[in-house]
Amino acid sequence: MRALIQRVSEASVTVAGEPVAAVGRGLLVLAAAGPGDGAQEAARLAAKIARLRIFADDAGKMNRSLLDTGGEALVVSQFTLYGDVSRGNRPSFVGAAAPEEAVPALEALAGALRELGVSVSTGRFGADMQVALVNDGPVTIWLDGV
Repeated sequence: MRALIQRVSEASVTVAGEPVAAVGRGLLVLAAAGPGDGAQEAARLAAKIARLRIFADDAGKMNRSLLDTGGEALVVSQFTLYGDVSRGNRPSFVGAAAPEEAVPALEALAGALRELGVSVSTGRFGADMQVALVNDGPVTIWLDGV
């Protein structure tokens, strides 16, 4: 699994002009599953996300995690994280899991975060989503094969 993590002051998802999900201070998690990814990979990724020390402590150092701060997570499926442009200018997405494999893996990621005590909202898999965010910092972390 892959994820692009952005520390946010707020983030939201709308589909066809309708609000789907929103969070306050926390993380926007753009996530994608690759072939063979499942509950085990999702649990490992969730543990890393929940414990990433990327929030400021009282001294202003990035020393606190999502769990420490009680922040929220907005998990949004984004198969384009597996886009390969090594051969030309049009991305190939053959490295992304098929929907029947990706949906359970991404649901497992959201579920594993919830089991760790994180308040989680999700986008809508396969929908044309509009994602809005206020990137705090900015802080953006790439997680691949955690």
